[in-house]
Parts: sequence; structure tokens; C-alpha cells
Amino acid sequence: MPDPAEQLQRLYLAGFDLQTFERFPKCIGVVRDNCIAMVITGVDGLQILGTPGWRMGDVIGVLVQKEGRQVFQAKDESTEATPERLETVRRFREDLQQQLSIR
Repeated sequence: MPDPAEQLQRLYLAGFDLQTFERFPKCIGVVRDNCIAMVITGVDGLQILGTPGWRMGDVIGVLVQKEGRQVFQAKDESTEATPERLETVRRFREDLQQQLSIR
């Protein structure tokens, strides 16, 4: 099993910011380029919890369809899911998964 402490160090060295949130005491927020994902320790080291999204304050804006267009939604707030933002989130998710899969 990968060591979560080593995985966190690798993420930090790869340019990801690490944050904790009172509302999610067992999770660590991984942030870069205004994208955010929550990771949690599992049987195979750190694992992504849910789907990475767009950071909107202290919450994750998840990608949804709203009135025929894509937006990042967090409660009552939404942000346009522009092609640039979608590409940023895609790259973030791939980089994060790659860092977590290194043994």
C-alpha cells in the first residue's frame, strides 16, 4: 500500500496545494489552478473522493447541465463551465490521478 504521507509530499512537490476543511475532517483538499478535489485515505493509499470540480470559495462546484448549458454548481451559486475551465479541470484530474498512482 502506498504511504499517504509520501503521496501528500509528492502532490505538494508537483505544485498542488493541500488544505483541510472543518466540514470534512477525514479528507484533504487538493487544490491547483482553481480546481479542487477531496482525497481520503483508503486501502490503496490516498483516493479521490467524488469528482474533482471548480473551487467556489470553500466548496466544490460540480459540473452539471443547467438550462441546456454546462455550469459548475455549488448550492445556489454557479459559474460558467467555459472550454478553458473544463480543460483545466480535466488536466488537474489527470495530473492528480497520475501522482496518486505512482508507487
